[in-house]
Amino acid sequence: MHIKLLSLSKNEDFKSLLTGKKISNKYINIFFKKLSNKSNNYLNISFVTQKKLGNAIKRNKIKRRLRSIMSQMIKISKINFDYSYLFIAKKSIINAKYIDIQETITNDYKKIK
Repeated sequence: MHIKLLSLSKNEDFKSLLTGKKISNKYINIFFKKLSNKSNNYLNISFVTQKKLGNAIKRNKIKRRLRSIMSQMIKISKINFDYSYLFIAKKSIINAKYIDIQETITNDYKKIK
């Protein structure tokens, strides 16, 4: 079964997610909350990288890595589709190895369940 990753588009969705629950690690902050107008047919997720992290190439690389990690996690583990997720990258993610980021995100998702 192919699950579609859908990005948040409305400003109200971002603001409401920021008032939801939060999990932090050294690479990212994960905000998650149940949104009322969300369908369970897709995973509602957004990745945010601030301009202070680097130029557009570095920011897009971070987002590609996070998107790839999430698509792998959907295939191997149970992710709660009732929640909407917001990932905000931290400065330490730039020089981190892909496997380290993947392990920390996997451990954090075990806490969300």
